[in-house]
Amino acid sequence: MSKRSWLACGAAIATLCLGVSTAQAQDDILVGLITKTDTNPFFVKMREGASEKAKELGVKFQAFAGKFDGDNDTQVQAVENLIAAGAKGILIVASDTKAIVPTIQKARDAGLLVIALDTPLEPMDAAQATFATDNFHAGELIGEWARRSMGDEAASKAHVAFIDAHESQPTVDVARDQGFMKGFGIDIKDPARRGDEDDARIVGHEMGEGSEVGGRNGMETLLQKNFDVNVVYTINEPTAAGAWEALKAAGKADGSVLVTSVDGGCPGVKNVADGVIGATSMQFPLLMASLGVEAIVEHAKNGTVPAPSEGLTFTNTGVKLVTDKPVEGLESITSEEALKICWG
Repeated sequence: MSKRSWLACGAAIATLCLGVSTAQAQDDILVGLITKTDTNPFFVKMREGASEKAKELGVKFQAFAGKFDGDNDTQVQAVENLIAAGAKGILIVASDTKAIVPTIQKARDAGLLVIALDTPLEPMDAAQATFATDNFHAGELIGEWARRSMGDEAASKAHVAFIDAHESQPTVDVARDQGFMKGFGIDIKDPARRGDEDDARIVGHEMGEGSEVGGRNGMETLLQKNFDVNVVYTINEPTAAGAWEALKAAGKADGSVLVTSVDGGCPGVKNVADGVIGATSMQFPLLMASLGVEAIVEHAKNGTVPAPSEGLTFTNTGVKLVTDKPVEGLESITSEEALKICWG
């Protein structure tokens, strides 16, 4: 064989080896996802999105979840398991945004990229990046929809009930609540705090734990405080469904009460179509998760960290207002359109 042939052969072998090396490096990337629970459709869709993207990129994927909303201990163990397994990065929806931080720091010290999904950590920079809905804007959209639907005069005399999720502040829960207030025209004082407002239109806040049962119980309590409630803000669509059952039982399912929410799950969108929910803000959990997997893979390859969206402290994954009763000056999509892109 000529010298030129040997060189050509050597180059081919080097190229082949480089290709194998690259493939092996890709195969060695492990991405972890930790959600609050594994039953909520929002988190189910996240898991699907992350798993599909990992498969597409040819990387390993492991998913973990708390036993219940607020289960920090199980999430701590999941982070430690991923560190021990040699993961390159973690996507996490934290149950306790403060208590998880020391464990997140352990992951970062071990060289993992940590990205918060949907719910920022406290402090926010405890994670290197956050991929989330602009939850304040999501609340603002449904608040403005409610105000415009009523008209300014009627809105100025409204009786507004709030069914939030948990007492802890500040959270995604608070951002949505405060966004709604701003959209409706309520002075929110400190946007990071809930409950410091003095607007007489506020009937009260009940904590529904994000569930249908909690929504029903919370609505019953709020109706006892003021039976004239005619606007209801709910943290999510299961809560809205429960609130509607309480309104129905009280004889107030006649269209006189505007029920609003946030999520964009298929059951919630169907409730918009059925008139149970007047308007909801749709978020995109699959996109959050798939973008997060891509970011971890890129970090593993070249050390890059995702930059936040312009003017924000996080990467905004978008939100759309869903209603079958659109109002002038506020962009929205119908429930029929939303059913084509909903989740759960």
